[in-house]
Amino acid sequence: MNIDKFKHQHADIMGNISALRRLAQAGVAQNAADIARLVVSMSSTIKLHLAVEDQALYPALQRGDNPELARMGQQYQKDMGPIAQAYEAFARRWNRPESVRRDEQGFRDDANRVLRKVHERMQRENLDFYPRIEAA
Repeated sequence: MNIDKFKHQHADIMGNISALRRLAQAGVAQNAADIARLVVSMSSTIKLHLAVEDQALYPALQRGDNPELARMGQQYQKDMGPIAQAYEAFARRWNRPESVRRDEQGFRDDANRVLRKVHERMQRENLDFYPRIEAA
């Protein structure tokens, strides 16, 4: 299975997370419009990524002849649920400049907590899950 598309989406999402970090470090209130715009943009990428995983990757692993990968796929899909829910709540809360400006520290705290989970998950996929799929 070719997972280059998934890796590319991960790179895009990680780049967005880095850009959000830079904007926040440069000043949350001053960059509120760019932060909100980036949250909206990143949300589209994440939603697409999750949909493709749910509709293509995980079903393909279930249909495949590798029971270990099928099991891993089920576990990764299950584990993603709470992370995706946390990100969706984050995106709804911070998708408008006024929200970001009104609660700078809340944005920082939420971003640190939620985006760390997203980043850690993508790292696990990049370093453990995807290489196993490619090797099979």
